Amino acid sequence: MYKLVTFLAFLFFSFGQAQQLNCTVTINTERLPNPNLQVYKTLQASLSEFVNKTDWMGAVLKQNERINCSMYITLFSHNSDQFSGTIQVQSSRLIYNSTYSSPVFNFNDKDFNFRYTEFEPLLYNPTTFESNLVSVISFYSYMILGMDGDTFQFAGGNPYFETAQNIANVAQQGGAKGWTQADGLQNRFFLINDMAAPVYSDLRQTTFLYYSGLDIMNQDLKEAKEKIKSSLMLIGKLNSVKPNAFLTRVFFDAKSDEIVSVFSGGPSITITDLVENLNRVSPLNSTKWSQIKY
Repeated sequence: MYKLVTFLAFLFFSFGQAQQLNCTVTINTERLPNPNLQVYKTLQASLSEFVNKTDWMGAVLKQNERINCSMYITLFSHNSDQFSGTIQVQSSRLIYNSTYSSPVFNFNDKDFNFRYTEFEPLLYNPTTFESNLVSVISFYSYMILGMDGDTFQFAGGNPYFETAQNIANVAQQGGAKGWTQADGLQNRFFLINDMAAPVYSDLRQTTFLYYSGLDIMNQDLKEAKEKIKSSLMLIGKLNSVKPNAFLTRVFFDAKSDEIVSVFSGGPSITITDLVENLNRVSPLNSTKWSQIKY
């Protein structure tokens, strides 16, 4: 009996230590006619445990190393065990020697349809299609890991993006929307395929160099701003090949407000060319770029 208790305690300790994501999962039911059903609370609790307790990367991380993120699910319809809605996925990471969390990923997936029965186990299997619910949540968990990895090293997210690609490939057999190019131009299919495509390497280089700048802001603010500027100028190179690219929009959905903040205070540097470049590569954010004070 003592051995059994010891073994179970070891499993519990190992399981708890495997956590890599510190994710807040929210289920918004305001658009449903009967939003007080217990199943929504059970679903939220199950997803929170699934995301935060699954060992996504086979590594033990300290509490301050875990990635802060959120998954905000808005349900539009619910019929029996069928649900449909959207999922907003966001993540951030701490900047070195500071308490500031920089937004890394911010994506709104508008094709989130799934089946769920209350209390059913949610289990991730990288080679088997379990359900669209498991596939979507697992996919975005690895996207979060990959995007975070890219901030520390150029193409550092590759192992996680490869797993996300595999999840997307396997999930296609489920027939749910969002996994194929026939489902639209800004979905999970294009998100992971573009991220892995060599033509977008400049954007991933931008991410790494951008964070190289942010991480020295407490040491040399002017040099940090120069580094961040140089990183953003790279997007102009990508834009000349892929104007109005989907991944460019994804990048600025997360970073636009922060960019305005970075260049609107502190020691001044020449950024006239940067603002011109930002207006060219991300015209949808032109109102924000006009707010940069220099």
